[in-house]
Amino acid sequence: MSAIGSAFAAGGLALAVVAAPTAAAAQPDTRIPWIGYLANEPTTDSIPVLRSKLRERAWVEGQSIKIWYRYVQGKPELYAQHADDLVRLNVAVIVAVGAPAIEAARRATKTIPIVMVALDDPVAGGLTAPAGAETNLTGLTTFAAELSARRVELLKQIVPALTRAAVLWNPASAGASADLQATQAAARARGVELVPMEVRAEGDFREAFARAQTQRPQGLIVLSDALVLAHRQRIATLAIRHRLPTVFPLRDFVDAGGLLSHGAAWADVFGQAATLVDRLLKGARPSDLPLTHASRFELVINLRTARTLALTIPSSLLQRADRVIE
Repeated sequence: MSAIGSAFAAGGLALAVVAAPTAAAAQPDTRIPWIGYLANEPTTDSIPVLRSKLRERAWVEGQSIKIWYRYVQGKPELYAQHADDLVRLNVAVIVAVGAPAIEAARRATKTIPIVMVALDDPVAGGLTAPAGAETNLTGLTTFAAELSARRVELLKQIVPALTRAAVLWNPASAGASADLQATQAAARARGVELVPMEVRAEGDFREAFARAQTQRPQGLIVLSDALVLAHRQRIATLAIRHRLPTVFPLRDFVDAGGLLSHGAAWADVFGQAATLVDRLLKGARPSDLPLTHASRFELVINLRTARTLALTIPSSLLQRADRVIE
């Protein structure tokens, strides 16, 4: 999880969660397959895209499929309970977004196919199976090592005199560790010193920013992780408060008030996820569907935040941007 919710999602999709009966109360429907969706929260580019792309393949919610939504809304301790609930419902496929959701689904079932949407490196996170091995896991990742170097370059374009930057990451995430190594290599090659900012829990963000400021960074790079994504609003606010130009990994951060993002396009990601769900519902085995990567990336710039930081965004960046928030 956009890895990654809007007012529309919170007001519309979240109601589906409240209204949905529990597994114990539900009655199996043998006429149509059921799909479980496990994530932190609904977003505008997740479920709507998944529904739309499934509809293109004749899987129409309420007619030829039923989707059970389970969101933890910033409470990761609920992932295991929700994953178990989806297994008791005997869904045909589980779509799990982010490492905590993926791990909860893996622990809950070894037989129901799981389509993962990973925000970090699934190889480093141990989410891939050896070639030819039977597994109930398939899916895709938004992680790409080359994006780490690109984000360093973007920060240097925003801050031409950049020599020191903070990097916000979660050491508990194996995928974020791989991203940090790639970011460090890219920074060294460009003469930029990195100041690590570690966060492991909800209460760590304010202190991490305060510690980093003692080393006077000129900008900030945020690495993708489910914890970080869940607290994107707080991160964007703290970055502005500390006057730090920031490059984020996903557009969700920019929608929440962040300055700039370069990362996977969620519409593309959930379109690919719908393709995998379609193939699984038609009888494919997860082991026959290798892990794929996001194929389209987007640059998003928030000019309102730039004005708040008294920054001038180079016209070359604005011309290349896929979306500009005025």
